[in-house]
Amino acid sequence: MDQAQIEVQVLGSLSQISAADWDSCACPETADGGRPLDPFTTHRFLLALEESGSVGRGTGWQPQYLTAYLDGLLIAAAPLYAKSHSQGEYIFDHSWAHAYESAGGRYYPKLQIAVPFTPATGRRFLVRPGYEAIGMSALVQGAVQLAADNRVSSLHATFCTEAEALAGAEMGLLTRSSQQFHWLNDTYSDFDGFLAALSSRKRKNIRKERAQACDFGGEIRTLTGSDIQPEHWDTFWQFYQDTGARKWGSPYLTRQFFDIAHETMADDMALVLAERDGYAVAGALNFIGRETLYGRYWGCTEHHPCLHFELCYYRAIDFAIAHGLARVEAGAQGEHKLARGYLPVRTHSLHWIGDPGFADAVSKYLDAEGRAVGEEIEILTDYGPFRKSNPEEQQ
Repeated sequence: MDQAQIEVQVLGSLSQISAADWDSCACPETADGGRPLDPFTTHRFLLALEESGSVGRGTGWQPQYLTAYLDGLLIAAAPLYAKSHSQGEYIFDHSWAHAYESAGGRYYPKLQIAVPFTPATGRRFLVRPGYEAIGMSALVQGAVQLAADNRVSSLHATFCTEAEALAGAEMGLLTRSSQQFHWLNDTYSDFDGFLAALSSRKRKNIRKERAQACDFGGEIRTLTGSDIQPEHWDTFWQFYQDTGARKWGSPYLTRQFFDIAHETMADDMALVLAERDGYAVAGALNFIGRETLYGRYWGCTEHHPCLHFELCYYRAIDFAIAHGLARVEAGAQGEHKLARGYLPVRTHSLHWIGDPGFADAVSKYLDAEGRAVGEEIEILTDYGPFRKSNPEEQQ
């Protein structure tokens, strides 16, 4: 194929492209009627962010979606945003911004290929099957050209797949490693099967935590699809506001996002609620992918021992086992997840820096950081809760 035949366009709104066209690149696997690998790059999720005002004017996330056409056929797309800050990204570059501006540069605005407020690994360069190499090349070249033409400091693609990171490195982009904690399903038949794989001490501790959590005086339910009612979002909004205020100062998502998601994404969500006397006192929201359950938001109006662990981690494991999912991604950070069966894994991002001198400095930093991340993953994995070869651990 002739690269010159490809036309790259920038869209200011996802309403300018049909869901069928966008999803032909974002989630072609749904052609068999099944779920997308992850729901976060689907037309419905990204449009919900837009229509709810969670991204757009005044948010620091201005949509600049990239699309690539070959002879009129959409072959690739990317969720690209012009950023005026580094909030809501979870692979942070605040120190880069500080260093760049201390040297007299202007770091913002920058360009970000990402799913806003969503630290979940997935494809960021959305390519129609059969056009993988040429599609990603067109998107990378188009994004870099857009950054250069507008004289922005940098371009970033965060939480991309390992395959995308390798391909991006071959195209001259800088690669960065980070880590998260994921639970992996070793074909467990039930939660007890998972517990049997742990050391005796960790197994007892988890059972104790689950018992404490369930002793809050009510019941815990996991709702999906039509079982989720509009009024549930009024309650969950209180939880989300409380967590957002404590973590970020103000919530990233608007109240309207949950109403739109209820209409367009109810089957993509699993809402876990702890209820007492007909009222929810805590909740956790997960999104459901083809192979993965993604834990996203948690909050409460009452604090009870271990209820957070139960709703966010253990109920997620229950759901994944029951539905044959391969893993649970429980969001960013949190070494406390290790003792609960979530092991460290490497995550990836790609970066382009316009200034050659600064790019060289960042490259050296990333090399050192990558080695440190690898060493930390190795150490933390060794401290994991799973049984070792010591026969005493199997009692």
